[in-house]
Amino acid sequence: MSTGLWILAGVGALLGLVVIHDLLQRKHAILRNFPIVGHFRFILESVGPELRQYIVTGNDEERPFSRDERRWVYASAKKQNNYFGFGTDNDLELEPHHIIIKHAAFPARAPSGAPDYRVPCTKILGGPRGRAKAFRMDSVVNVSAMSFGSLSARAIEAINRGVALAGCLHNTGEGGVSPYHQNGGDLIWQVGTGYFGCRDARGNFSMELLEETVARTKVRAIEIKLSQGAKPGMGGLLPAAKITREISGIRGIPMGDDCHSPAYHTAFSDPDSLLDFVESIAQRTGLPVGIKSAVGEIEFWRELGRLMATTDRGVDYIQVDGGEGGTGAAPLVFSDHVALPFKIAFTRVYRELAEHGMTDDVVFIGSGKLGFPEAAVLAFALGCDAIAVAREAMLSIGCIQAQRCHTGRCPTGVATQGDWLMHGLDPTDKAARLANYVKALRKELIELSHACGVLHPALITADRLEVIDDRFSGRSLADVFAYPAGIGQLTAARRAEIEQLMRD
Repeated sequence: MSTGLWILAGVGALLGLVVIHDLLQRKHAILRNFPIVGHFRFILESVGPELRQYIVTGNDEERPFSRDERRWVYASAKKQNNYFGFGTDNDLELEPHHIIIKHAAFPARAPSGAPDYRVPCTKILGGPRGRAKAFRMDSVVNVSAMSFGSLSARAIEAINRGVALAGCLHNTGEGGVSPYHQNGGDLIWQVGTGYFGCRDARGNFSMELLEETVARTKVRAIEIKLSQGAKPGMGGLLPAAKITREISGIRGIPMGDDCHSPAYHTAFSDPDSLLDFVESIAQRTGLPVGIKSAVGEIEFWRELGRLMATTDRGVDYIQVDGGEGGTGAAPLVFSDHVALPFKIAFTRVYRELAEHGMTDDVVFIGSGKLGFPEAAVLAFALGCDAIAVAREAMLSIGCIQAQRCHTGRCPTGVATQGDWLMHGLDPTDKAARLANYVKALRKELIELSHACGVLHPALITADRLEVIDDRFSGRSLADVFAYPAGIGQLTAARRAEIEQLMRD
């Protein structure tokens, strides 16, 4: 055999070994699904900073998440160095709406914390209304709603295992409680307009089916979904191509048809009947019951606050989802132009509840690109008690922002039901990465809190953050969002209670 043939045979054998290695390894879904070819992605990614200096976008330009943001999540999830060198590449003086966190001259002296940087919620979920199964959330960072069907079985399993490792909560999304949600992690069960998992033969809400599921699963709270930021007012859709027999059985829907979630609920139709619905679930299950909604017109929130203040009914938590929130698929106009962005949405809702004196009785949760330390601190400063992350959690388990969620052909096996694409995602490895990401975010929240002179992010007030404009000046968050004097301020006794919670 000639030398050339020997070389070709050697190259072929080497490539064959690479293929075998890629198919058998479990750490990289891209390599399992695309042997050899997948390596080029990692090579290009490794020289990305050099290429971007000349011909590609900057570190902060891409959307929904910039390269800097993705790099921070990936490094945190893999327990790699998530620091950045040589100073900021942001223009701190001229970049409009840039957030500055004002540190204290004398940072807080930190007590020795838990190794997983556990940051508990400062309020008891369901406590003010005496729910039988009220509890304190162990983590102020939890995983937001993503349904089985929208995400793959392996992705859901990885997330549920990951939240068990991190000690946080996993929101099921509106697709029902699947077997993949039951891998050790505690759940918030989201009940949407389709009532999947608790619907009768006609598609109406069934209290009996809800109670049955609660009795056999680790559901800690119920969430009534009114709308989500990415497509408010239009409901949801799971294409028929994504519906397997397993999904059909879990949701109680027929095979072969698109699965529609209506834009409206049939169990209630206004704030008054909504509160009746909430109380009926709380009484039958003993669980805290909350609502999740994007924000448009304000009349609903005004009436909700009035009813909660003047009757013995109320929701235990409110999750405000910003219009910048994500979804598997939505019309462009809804993604871009319907629902207020988080900062505006949350402050309007919080002011309405504050006017009725209800802020102490409600746990406020924020969502919509809040899975980064500075965004999370801003949410706490505005009045949030916890945040919920979704796409950031997807990034931590391997999502590369391919933006193919709506096609069912997610290359990393996260947002697909294709067996070939799913096989690349190893739930055990990805669970650890999700837990690492959550712990890293909590760690930086603690560090930022200490830098501001307090022990818990809930103690950071709106006057601790400033918004810089393009005229070399800044305004506090309280000023920008017209917070009345004293709104969200804690009594000395309440602050002492929170500080003791962190020391314990």
